Parts: sequence; structure tokens; C-alpha cells
Amino acid sequence: SLSGEDFVPPPECPVFEPSWEEFQDPLGYIAKIRPIAEKSGICKIRPPADWQPPFSVELDTFRFTPRIQRLNELEAETRVKLNYLDRIAKFWEIQGSSLKIPNIERRILDLFSLSKIVTDEGGFDLVCKERRWARVAQRLGYPPGKNIGSLLRSHYERIVYPFEMFHSGASLTHYDGEEVDREYKPHSIPLRQSVQPSKMNSYGRRANRCQPDPEPTEEDIEKNPELKKLQIYGAGPKMMGLGLMARDKSIRKKEPRGALKKEEEDDDDEGGPKEGPCTKMTMRLRRNINNPQFVDSFVCRMCGRGDDDEKLLLCDGCEDNYHTFCLLPPLTEPPKGNWRCPKCVAECKRPNEAFGFEQATREYSLQSFGEMADAFKADYFNMPVHMVPTELVEREFWRLVSSIEEDVTVEYGADIHSKEFGSGFPMNTGLRLLSSEEEEYSRSGWNLNVMPVLEQSVLCHINADISGMKVPWLYVGMVFSAFCWHIEDHWSYSINYLHWGEPKTWYGVPSVAAERLEEVMKKLTPELFDSQPDLLHQLVTIMNPNILMAHGVPVVRTNQCAGEFVITFPRAYHSGFNQGYNFAEAVNFCTADWLPAGRSCIEHYRRLRRYCVFSHEELTCKMAACPERLDLNLAAATHREMFIIVQEERKLRKGLMERGITEAEREAFELLPDDERQCDMCKTTCFLSALACSNCPERVVCLYHTQDLCNCPTDKLYLRYRYTLDELLAMLHRLKVRSESFDSWANRVKEALEHEEGNKIAIADLELLKTEASEKKFPDNELLYKLNTVLKDVHGAKITLAVLKSLVETMQNLPCVLPQMEEVQALISDRDWRRDSPAPDQLQALLDRGAGLPVLVPECDLLKGQQAQGSWLSEVRRTLGAEAGDRGEVTLAMLRSLMEAGCGVSQSVSVETAMAELQELLTIAERWEEKAQICLEQRQKHPLSTLEAIVNEAQLIPVKLPNILSLQGCLSRARAWVTDLEEIQNGEHYPCLDDLEGLVAIGRDLPVCMEELRQLEVQVASAHSWKDKATKTFLKKSSQHSLLEVLCPCAKRREKVEETAPLDDPSDASDSNTLGLSAQDLRDPGAIVMAFKEGEHQEKEALLRLQRANMSKDGLDANGGPHGPPAVCACGGPPRAPQLRCQLCKDWFHGGCVPFPSVVPPSSSTHASNPLCWWDWDSRFLCPRCQRSRRPRLETILALLMALQKLPVRLPEGEALQCLTERAINWQGRAKEALETPEVQRALKKLQELKASLHCNEETTKEAEEEEEAKTEPKGNAVISLSPSLCTPGVASLLPLLPSLPGQVVSLSPATRARLEELELEGDLLEVSLDQSHNIHRVLHAHGAPPREKLHTLIQVRDTPPPPPHEPQRAESTCVIHVRS
Repeated sequence: SLSGEDFVPPPECPVFEPSWEEFQDPLGYIAKIRPIAEKSGICKIRPPADWQPPFSVELDTFRFTPRIQRLNELEAETRVKLNYLDRIAKFWEIQGSSLKIPNIERRILDLFSLSKIVTDEGGFDLVCKERRWARVAQRLGYPPGKNIGSLLRSHYERIVYPFEMFHSGASLTHYDGEEVDREYKPHSIPLRQSVQPSKMNSYGRRANRCQPDPEPTEEDIEKNPELKKLQIYGAGPKMMGLGLMARDKSIRKKEPRGALKKEEEDDDDEGGPKEGPCTKMTMRLRRNINNPQFVDSFVCRMCGRGDDDEKLLLCDGCEDNYHTFCLLPPLTEPPKGNWRCPKCVAECKRPNEAFGFEQATREYSLQSFGEMADAFKADYFNMPVHMVPTELVEREFWRLVSSIEEDVTVEYGADIHSKEFGSGFPMNTGLRLLSSEEEEYSRSGWNLNVMPVLEQSVLCHINADISGMKVPWLYVGMVFSAFCWHIEDHWSYSINYLHWGEPKTWYGVPSVAAERLEEVMKKLTPELFDSQPDLLHQLVTIMNPNILMAHGVPVVRTNQCAGEFVITFPRAYHSGFNQGYNFAEAVNFCTADWLPAGRSCIEHYRRLRRYCVFSHEELTCKMAACPERLDLNLAAATHREMFIIVQEERKLRKGLMERGITEAEREAFELLPDDERQCDMCKTTCFLSALACSNCPERVVCLYHTQDLCNCPTDKLYLRYRYTLDELLAMLHRLKVRSESFDSWANRVKEALEHEEGNKIAIADLELLKTEASEKKFPDNELLYKLNTVLKDVHGAKITLAVLKSLVETMQNLPCVLPQMEEVQALISDRDWRRDSPAPDQLQALLDRGAGLPVLVPECDLLKGQQAQGSWLSEVRRTLGAEAGDRGEVTLAMLRSLMEAGCGVSQSVSVETAMAELQELLTIAERWEEKAQICLEQRQKHPLSTLEAIVNEAQLIPVKLPNILSLQGCLSRARAWVTDLEEIQNGEHYPCLDDLEGLVAIGRDLPVCMEELRQLEVQVASAHSWKDKATKTFLKKSSQHSLLEVLCPCAKRREKVEETAPLDDPSDASDSNTLGLSAQDLRDPGAIVMAFKEGEHQEKEALLRLQRANMSKDGLDANGGPHGPPAVCACGGPPRAPQLRCQLCKDWFHGGCVPFPSVVPPSSSTHASNPLCWWDWDSRFLCPRCQRSRRPRLETILALLMALQKLPVRLPEGEALQCLTERAINWQGRAKEALETPEVQRALKKLQELKASLHCNEETTKEAEEEEEAKTEPKGNAVISLSPSLCTPGVASLLPLLPSLPGQVVSLSPATRARLEELELEGDLLEVSLDQSHNIHRVLHAHGAPPREKLHTLIQVRDTPPPPPHEPQRAESTCVIHVRS
């Protein structure tokens, strides 16, 4: 662990400074900063500078009793060490000795670490045997070269080893633990945390490391009965007999019977490590052996004899007797102090009691506590309190909590109930009149009495005042007083405000790392969690942030100054300490986003069997019962939460029905005390339902533990429920209506504000929309702001035509000229160009009359111009839909045509106005067309929402826009694409690669940026990567087979001898032909598996038929039938030398057409140095038709399958690979079973013995002798082995030796041989390399006669290439033949 001097402060947490406007909505602002702040777990908020609530605690009446905190007992690892020291001290005290912990190199010896390291190194005996004590010293941090290892061994053997040996059970051979007297108290040492601090100085003097305080004397101990009882003193560890000495050597008190004899010893070797005084642990015989009354009264508990009375010990605890030589370990001499037998010593093994803080005995006011706290800090740091740097206090705090030598005690006024003692914020309780400033702060949302019950808060729906959650707690701190690592109840938020005083230092861990923190603390201090599994819920354990960070836990820190808030987020662990005297207040709150975390917390509590503070289901249902009172966000969150709860409840109740439990009764659970509705198994507070038994009325269980209620018959069980499922569904519906009410209102407001001329709504309807928003408490939003603005404008702009006319009359009657009068008159007389045109029939009648006049009238030309103008305006009105009736389809070409025509008519105000409108419409339409064109060109794809917004806005233009229509079509295809993708991904199986590739191709052609497409491309790329890897693993270079064809059984074996088709017929290479499945069938994994199984049987049958056909070919001696010599080999030619028969299909192949196996391995092979027997030669030959792939090992294939499991895509090759693997594993199991039979094992053993007896490095003379012997005794069992020199092209010298290899090496029964041959055939069909296949081939090979003809061909082919020019000396080969008769 890290010491305080090495402490490195973690990074700072986020700090926020809201504006006054943001500060008005507390929960809204917290929701706004949540995405940033919750990544750190905690954050700090500085209110605006003017926000300074007055401190409202009654100083005269405020009294509190603080808790006592011993700093080194807070830290988890230090507490483990102290617990260990307590146990070892109790052990030696019971043995009759007191313990003095040695000092080495000026520091106390860490006995716990010493014990742990010795155990890690293998135990005391192994460390001694292998002389590892120097390594132990190094691991404990001692400098090398000072012979500290031997000192450690001495101390371990003398102090720790007997204790560890006792704990291992070695000294309890005949002891039955159940016989221990239960009333017996093994020692008088209370827990350290229950020891009251000294009345002289309650907080433990500052640990002076330079000049230690003098040790207490025997005289001091006699005067203080508590010290006399405990022998615990000073600022160091509280252990038995630390440094006890007499004040005056001449004053000796009479030792009581059984007292300890203390002797000092000094190990102060010159040049060696300095070691402090260490008390010898000695014991004294209690019995008086001279008293004849005791001689024959007792017998040894171990051996049952009463002889050797002078060696018989009497236990001071239970009065039992033991021989010194019967004990384990045996005692060499009688002990001189109090002695306890193994039965009594076993009490040391009792686990530690649960750790917790105790209350101080003194009550404080704020003033008296502050005086004490400031005096302590000033005395500890030897400087004024305000001058001590926060960094120094932080380093010193972590040093103290990690020290087992220094014991500093402080007090902390924590968890003081504000309802009883008064809050630091102003509260309008009616007990006193508040000032205007106090009244304002008492209503502020940042007042911690108000925040939990704000409208947006969930906790306002809980009626009870939950202390610390709804009602704030107060905290009065002093320097070093700490709050330990914890999360809030129900994983709620918390907020802490520091009213005044010195800073409070915080450490926080985000919720994502909560489980990691728990794992690290349990891993580093398992001893604490073994005895207290829920230790982190007790708020009594701290751990150095640097240790957590070193184990991958992200930690942040902050210094909270007076007037600042600190927020902790759901499930964020936090801890810290106070820099000095201060006063803080804290409370919990829950917002809408907390609900899912609250449900997860209940599930977590259920696993831990931890009691709940309140029922989460009850809270949710209470909110759902009155949805109209909920804030909109809260209603939506409650609806989502309620939906999950109802679905789970429906499933659980259905499980009860399936068990046959049909009886039920309604129960108002909220009226029951919590302890009467807690699940008997998990302690969860039941609300929606519980299972009860009429025979066991005192017990109930939640529906998760229905099997654990009792063993009564099912008809005795009945359901207690709060709501029926129909009632729950009705509540869910009302929540949905409430959560969607805002959307409905917003749509109606949008329609009202966007209505065009002639389709507008009345003012009363706008007023109704505003009233609805107020009644339903909709939040402030942009639409509501627009609505209020419109209504304001309406009320300010109401003016009728009569009012205007009246205004004109008034202006005309004025005695002066007003320049605005003409404008007002124009408003009255102005007429719209859309309606201001004479009727066409009137114009035509006038023109007809003018044409009938006997003179040329000039006005006729004006009338014709006005007629053309009217016709144009009529066309414009018809085009733009100004007239009644359906508007026709308007195109850009029509607008441009009207603009050109408008230039040819006589100009007027109406024409100019119409032209301006046409030009504006044309410009807008062209601009939208241009936007759509850019989007369609795909230079930069835009999100679906952006394109939808473009299309929706463009549709408001009364013009047909081709690009917009194309874009609309693209959007429709994009939505259909997303729908198709969802259908594929939500199907029964993972989607097929072909389907996804098709979707990717379609998606890439769309001018829409879709996140799903990017994810899809990644999935497709991953699938292709896997397929490429599998292809490289299986397929040979330039292979004409597909991967799927190689993985599937080759059922289409050629059976016609006369066919001379090429090796790879393209008609057989398609994937659909491989398994006889169509492309659609390949999408069904079940069809692939069935086809694969069927293909296995067909493959074997086809192969057997092919073998029979090929065996009729007699090789080189065949004269052929009426059609000439038979066709052989991949080339389809006639037989010719050299040629070999395939092991599997039995067809003949030419040496120049296909590669033959090398009879001898290369010289670099691992087998080159070992002799190779002829049955081990590489003479197996499989033709390219039978061995279609590289045949990787099974381990390689399993790695491919593991990678396949991670793909969210399904490939036919993957299904085939799984089938192939299953087939290979099944074959491997049967092969192992066959190879493990006694007969085959004997054969393998014989082959191994023959191989071991052969040696390749024999002299040439011996070779000649054996060769001669082989010639003279041909009837023996001959065995040939090749020397490494044969791994050259010159192997022709072997040819004369082949005829001398008669006989078989091993013999097999016909049944075994048939079984192995069948396995060999099936193994050769597998495109997988398995070791069992090689072993079966060896055994069968050795069972038959040596294949001389095949070896002759292989050696001949091997020797065909000319020797390399640079190695002429290796042209000849040597051969060793061993003949065993």
C-alpha cells in the first residue's frame, strides 16, 4: 500500500458556475450538466456571488454528541493489520505471555505483512529450506546487506510461527471445538473501537515522530484500572505489554500469582540492524507439585494417563491437565506464567465483531466544539489553523490512516437530524417571523429542505419524512474527521452545502466504476469482507485513492469551500475528510432520470438481502395513480418505468398460475408496517404482490422467491395483491395520455400559428390553447412563447373599419393638415390587385360598342390593354389559387412563362404587385430546387432529419419541384431501407451476409447519411474479414474450389470410369450445388445442417462406389478393354510410370501431374535426428480430388469458430464450419476410443519400443554387417531406418534394400483392423488434420506388409532431380538396416 508521503492528488472534478437565469431552476440545471458531471461521479457548483443564505441554526440551543474516529481504523488495509495484531496479542496473552512488537531499522515490524509474505513464499519451512529470508526482507522494504533476513526469521519463529501453527489446527489434534464452554470469555481485551479516549486529551496527542512520549510506568497502571486491565497506552498500536517498565528500579511490587515476568533483550549487533527492546514471552508452572493431594487427582487430556506428574500442566482456563510432551508443539520445560490449554486457546479463532463507530460521552455546543477543533489543529501542525495548507492536511491524513504506529483520534458530528436540531437554511415553520431575505431563501429550490420536494422531484411523492433522504442531515467537522466510501441509499442523488468553515475534501468515483471499486476493496482486504459482506454499506471503511487508481478505478477530487454545493450522482461512490472546523448540510433527491437506477438498485439489494428504505414499486404506482399532477418529463419517465414493472409483474403472476396457485386476496400493502411486508428471503419491501400461506401466516415472500416460502401444499398458498393487472394497465394508459398530452397540444398550436389566409382560427381558440398549457402545467417552451406573443399582438392590434373611418372623419375636422391622413385614407380605399379588376364581360361589351361606332375611338386601345391585363391577372390568380376552386399543378416553367407574358401587358400597380409575387415565388422555388439538387448529388450526405425538414418546408411552396420530388422518393426509400433492416435484425436468426450486402449496396446509393448504414458496413466488413481468414486457412493457393465447397461433404464423386472430365468441373463449383440447396435455402441454418448430415452419408456411399470402380484399374499392366487403356490421373491419360494409387479414391495418378509425398523428411525436421521406421515414413498419398484443402488443425478451426461467435452476421460458410467441426470432434472421440483399446495400445507400445531400439549413428562396419545379415536371413522381421544423410536427392541406393523388408511388425484381430480401416476412411474424408488419424495409419501400416512398390515409386520420384552443383559430396547416401529375427 502507498504511504501518505507518496500521496498523489487525483484529478479535479468538474466545477460549474451557473448564471442567475440558470440558477432559478435547480433540477433543470442539474439535468443540464448531468452528461458531463456524471462521468466523474461528483461535481461542484458555485452559486452566483450574491446568493448567500443566512445561517439559521439556533446557536444557544444547538447541542450534539459526536462520533469517535480512530484514523488508522478507518483505512481498510490498516484495519486488517490491526485486527491481526489484536488476534496474535490475544493468543500470547492466553498463553501467559505479553507481546512486544520488535523494531527493525527504526520502524515497527509489520507482523501481518511478514506473515502474508512468508505464506506467499511457500511457508516457513520452505523459506528456511530455500533461504528466502533476504527476499522476504526485500519485499518488506528493508535495505539489503544488513542481515535483516536472519532477524526476521528469528522474530517469525518466536512470535508468528506458533500462532500460525495454532491457526492451521496442528495443536488441536484431539480437541472438539463444540465442547468449549460457551460462557467462557477468552480474553479481557474489548474491541479497539469500544475503548474510550483518554479524559485528559480526547483526541490522541499529535504523534511526535522525533521524540516519543515516555512510556507509562507500572505505578501509572496501578492507579488507572482501565490501563491495568488493558495494558494499552500511548499513540502507538494498542497491544498487550508495549514497553512496560518500572519508574524506579528499586521499587518492586509483589508479583501476584500468575503474573508475567518481563525481561529486556537487546539485539544491537555491531553493523547489524538496530532493533528495539523486545519482551520475552515466558510462562510459569501453575501447579504445586509438592502438594500430595494433587498428585493422583488428574490425568492428561491427550493420552489419558496420570504418570509423569512433574510434566503435567493444569490449564488456568478450564482446569484440564496435559503433559508437556503430549502438546503440539511439545514444551521443553514447564511454562512460568498463566497457561491455557489448546481448547481455551481455540477461542482466538473466533471472528472479529463487526466494526462500527461509537458515540463520544461528551456533549458539545458549536462554540465548545469549535474551540476544541481549532486547538487540536493548531497544536497538531504547530501553526495557526488558517495558515495550514490544504495539501499538507491531505498528505498527513492519508499518512495517518495508513499507519499502525500512530493512533490519532478525532470526533465528527455526523448525521445530525435537522428536524430535531434545526436546519442551517431558513425554514418557514411558523415558530418565528422571517425577514424578507429569510422568506426568499426559505422558498429557494437550492434550500436543501425544499429541493427534495420540488415538483420535478420523485421524493415529493413519498409521504414519510425519511431522515437523510427527504430531511437534511447536519455535519459538524474538525480536521481529519472523515466520511468513508459509500453510495447513497437507493442509489439516489445527494447534494451537500458547506455553510461555513474550513474546506471539505471530496473524492468521487463514477457509477460505471462502482463494481470495479467493490472488487478492488474485496480483493485487497478479503479478511474484512469475509466477516462483513455488506461492509461498504456501513460507511466505516476508507481506502487510499492512489491504491484504487493503481487498480484501474477512476477517482476525482475537489475542495468544497464555504458557500459551495457538491452533487453526487446515482451509484457514484464518494468519500472525504474535513480540513478543519466547519458546518455542512446534506440531503438526497431523485429526478426523473433516476428511476431506472432506482429499479436496478432494488435488484441489487435483493441479491444482497438488504432492507429497502422505501418501496420502489409503491413510489412508482403512487405517481402513476395521479398522472395529471406529474411534471411532463417525470410523467414520461414514470410511464417507461411503469411499463417495465407491469410486464415483470404479469410474467411473475403467470408463473404462479402455472404452478396451480389460483387463490388471491387484495391487500393494501401501504397500510402495513414495513417489517410485515418484507420478503422473508431477500428482505425486499413488497407492494404490488406477495405470496402467503394460510398455514404460515407470519411469513410472506416476493414473487421472485415463491419456491422458498414453505413446504405446504399448493392449495394452501395464495396471492396477496395490491392491484389487478387490468388496474395496472389502466394506470399505464393514463400515464401514456399524460406524457403524450404535450405533443398533442404542441401540434395544435403549430397548426394555429401556421394557418393561411381564409383558414385562420378564432381568438377564443388561441385563448383556450393558452389556458390548457397553464392547467396542465406544461413547461416553458418556444411554442408557448410564440402563442403569448401572438395573443399580445392581437389584443394590441384590434381595429375595425368603422374605427378607421371614424379616425379619418376626425382628422378631416381638425383645423390643421396632417401628413399621415393620405396614408390612412389609402388604407380605407386601397383594394387588392387580386380582386381589383373589372369583369371581362363588361370590358368585352364596351369594346363591342366601341367597334360599332362610326369613328375610331382612342379609348378602345386602352380598353384592349386593360382586357389583356385582366386576362393575365386572371391567369395569375388561377395559377396561384387566388380564385375559388381547385388549384392546378404549378411548375417552374409555368411561372417563367407568366413572368414573360407579364412583361408584355400594360403596366399598373396590380400588374407590378402580381409580378413581384411571381418573382418572389419563382426565386424561392428555384432556391429549394438548388438545395435539393445539392442533396441529391451526394457530395456530402445529410441526416434523414435534415432532408425531411427540407422536404417538409419545400412542400409548403405551391409549386411542383422535380428535385424535391426526387428527394422525397429517396427519403421514402431510406425509410423503407431502415424498416427492412429492422425486420432483418429482429428476425429469428442473425441476418445473412448476402442480405446485409444487398442493404449496404442500396444504402450507399441513397443520398442520406444513416448511422445504421455505417454500423452495417462495419458488420459486413467484419464478416468478409472472417471469411478471408477462413479462406486462407483452408484453401490451397490457386484453388478452384470455393470455401463452402471445401467445408461441405463432397457427395458428387465421379463414378464413371470412362469419364475424362477435368479435375474441377465448373458445374460442380457453385455453392448451391455443394449441398444441393438453393440460395434461399442457404439462409436457413436448419436446412444447412440437415443437408450437411445427408451429404455425409452420400459422400461415404459415393466414395465406396468410386473405390470399387477404381480398383478395377490394374495400373501399368492394364491392356484396356475394347475402348483402349483406362483413363487415370487428373490429366485423363493412360497409365504410365511413375504413378501412385490414391489412399482414398484408389485411382492412379502420374508423378508429373500431381505432387507425391516425400518419403524422407528434410534435414531440418524435428524427426531428422531420430531413426524413422518404415511404417513412420511419409508414404500416404491423397490426390487433389480427395484432399481439397490445406486441412488445418482442429485448434486453428476452433479459433475461427470463436471469432465467428462474435459476428452479428450469419454466413453459410460459418454453418458449414460448425458442422465440419462437430463431425471432426465426433470422429476424434470414436478414434480415441478405438486407440485406447488394449489391443491397439499393445501394438502402439510395440512400435514405440522398436523405434527406441533403433539408432541412426552406427558405424559403417556395423551397417555392412546388418546389411549382410539382412541378405542371409530374409525370413526375419526386418526393420529399416533412414539416417539423416538420406535426406538428400541421392536416395536411389535404397532401391536394392526394399525387397528385404518382409513380414508385418504388429498383428491385429480382423474386427479391430476393420474398425480402424473404417475410421481411417472416415478420417481421410475430413478436411481437418487430427493426430489420431496419423496414429491409426501407423498401426494399420505396421500391421500389413511393407508397401515395397509404393516405396520404390516414391524413392524413384525423389531421386529424379539432379543433385545441386554445390553439393557433389552428398550425391551418395547411406542406409542402416536393422533386422530382427
